Order: sequence, then structure tokens, then C-alpha cells
Amino acid sequence: MPTILGQNQYGKAENRVVKITRDGDTHHIKDLNVSVALSGDMEEVHYSGSNANVLPTDTTKNTVYAFAKEYGIESAEQFGIHLARHFVTSQEPIKTARIRIEEYAWERIETSDANSKFIGADAVKHSFVRKGQETRLTQITFDGEKWEVISGLKDLVVMNSTNAEFWGYIKDKYTTLQEAYDRILATQVSGRWRFNWTGDEQKMPNWEKSYGQVKKHMLQAFAETYSLSLQQTLYQMGSRIINNRSEIDEVRFSLPNKHHFLVDLKPFGLENDNEVYFAADRPYGLIEATILRDGCEPHIPVDLTNL
Repeated sequence: MPTILGQNQYGKAENRVVKITRDGDTHHIKDLNVSVALSGDMEEVHYSGSNANVLPTDTTKNTVYAFAKEYGIESAEQFGIHLARHFVTSQEPIKTARIRIEEYAWERIETSDANSKFIGADAVKHSFVRKGQETRLTQITFDGEKWEVISGLKDLVVMNSTNAEFWGYIKDKYTTLQEAYDRILATQVSGRWRFNWTGDEQKMPNWEKSYGQVKKHMLQAFAETYSLSLQQTLYQMGSRIINNRSEIDEVRFSLPNKHHFLVDLKPFGLENDNEVYFAADRPYGLIEATILRDGCEPHIPVDLTNL
């Protein structure tokens, strides 16, 4: 045979599942986009077309919805762990399961006072508006023995309107950028962090609390760092997470620099004292780096495009 089969996987991608938990009149929402990828003894289906070792992707879809009912969705991570464990332990040909989940957050709509002629604020605990800050992410991989949990977020847009500079850089004959001693620093955060929980014998992290705390430390570091470069800010964001969250050993960020350029108002007889900017969408500087706990090896892929 002149060719051999390399890495392969299959599954059902982007299963949209919304779970409503009804606590009396108070409702709670978990809104997920779940992708399942399975690998193992799958040579024959590629070589001869035999489906003897294939769990249909339609079955994986059904499992997602059934598990939402059977186990509920305490967190994206916990739900992914339930799914990964099931696929690997229930089907002998399947050796590894990778579950990727995007979570879309909702918050309650604040209603008018309880004297409303309609329902009344005290009775309205079932109305929500989608949060627009970020999309929460997690990827769970299980090979029957070892777990890897990488969580994160994307599309979190942040800005400092001052306390940022950029100067002292290399200049050559193609350099036109002027040094800035008071600039806007803005970025759209894409970040991932890897947990050091790898086995069932370890205490499992509190996934919901961990996410909230990671985001808090990330944002505080962004706000509190007097930035001389976006690289410096990125490192402070990752360091703050690792120094405050013992369950995390590795953080990787991809930060596009959302440039804001001062508009030249002199043709109109006006001075622009750091007040009016042009927000450029492209091209943009792209700053990426991994921050590790000392003594740990990196596992998060350098390219976050498909993670």
C-alpha cells in the first residue's frame, strides 16, 4: 500500500443546546455550542468503508441533548467532562474524545417596579438579554486515563484611554510612526488557560468560580498596568492569573492592537488635544504569547484559531 492513514477524528460539530433550569418562578439559562470529536480504532472505515467501529455522529448529537437533561449543565467544563468520559468508556473502539464548547452568557432583564399593571418586577424572573462582552470557551480531552482541560474566552473588547505609551522602538527608512507618550490602548482579548487537574484522583476545580476569578484578574491587570507596550500588558495579565489561581499552570493570549490614531484637525483650524481619534479596524498589530508557571511545559497550541 503506497499510503497510510494519519491522524483522524470525526464527530458532530456545533450542537446548539439551551438548558432551562426552573427553580420555581426563577429560571436559569445555560446556552452552549458543543462540538464532539472522537478518535481511536478507525482505520477500517477509511480503508474499506466498514462502519463496524463507528458511533454515528447523529448519536453523538443525541447524547449531547440527553446529557443536558440527565446531568444538567453545571458548567461548560463539567458538561464536557461528562460527555468525554461517556464516549471513551462506553465504546471500546473510541480511545480519545475531545469536546469543545462555546458558552453564550445571558443576564436578567431589570424590570419596572412591582406596581406595574402587567406582571410586576417581583414576578419577572424569566426574562433575559444576551450579554455582549465575550464568548466563554472550553476544550476537554480525555484518553481514558488522563484529562486535559483548556478554558478561555474570545471577543472581550477592552480599552484604556490613557496610561499607555509607545516609544523607543527601532526606526529605519520605512518608519513613519510617531512616538506616543499618551495613547489609547485597546484590544479584543482571545485567551486560553490550562488547568493542572489531569486525573480523577485530584480534587476537581470549581469551574464557575475559576472562570469568574480569571476574568477578574485579567481585567484588573489590564486596567492597573501602566503600559509601555501591549506585550508588557499581556504578560501582566497572564502573570496575574497564574499568581492568583493555583489551579492554572499556563495562559496564552492573542491580542490584536485595536489602533486609535489622532485625527489631524489643523486643516479646520482646530487643535486635537488627545480628544478625537480614528478607530482603525485593519491592518492591526497582533501580539501573542504564552505565560507559564515556573517549571511547567507548554501544551496550549501556538495557533488559537481552532481552539
